[in-house]
Amino acid sequence: MNLTILGNIIAFIASVIMILVSYVKSKKNIIKLQTIQMSLFVISNLVLGGITGAIINTANVIRNILCYKEKLTTKMIIILNITIIILSILFNNLSIIGLLPVIASVIYTCFMNTKSVINLKLLIIMTTIAWAIYDMTIKSYTSLIFDVFSLITCIFSIFQIKFKVTKKV
Repeated sequence: MNLTILGNIIAFIASVIMILVSYVKSKKNIIKLQTIQMSLFVISNLVLGGITGAIINTANVIRNILCYKEKLTTKMIIILNITIIILSILFNNLSIIGLLPVIASVIYTCFMNTKSVINLKLLIIMTTIAWAIYDMTIKSYTSLIFDVFSLITCIFSIFQIKFKVTKKV
């Protein structure tokens, strides 16, 4: 089987989970589903030659586990970010495009401890844009399509949450 097709099949499964994340309103459930999603993206990125994507998603799985267990301290955030930056610079095979997931991951890691589901979804929107560009570069077309769908559903979900909050007041 062609590696591009195999990588896209795995990315498709991960991307379906990514869409489900945008509908979830509980932070714990968002993080659980994202951890599964990122694990599949590690495999997809490796198959498609996206080394920095695989490195970052591996670190993101660790980050999410720490966050889920409420052990994501400032010290751990710094350690993870430094590790991501160093490993990505050492193994980056896509020049500037290979650094987009690094930037997205560092930003996400710094702000994912937010208690606000809306802020978490805004964070997902910002980082998904960087990943969409990266996915296009490594020919992860299913991921790219789902990145766009994720952006739309996150925006829709934010409006739903905002409307319900406003309606109750």
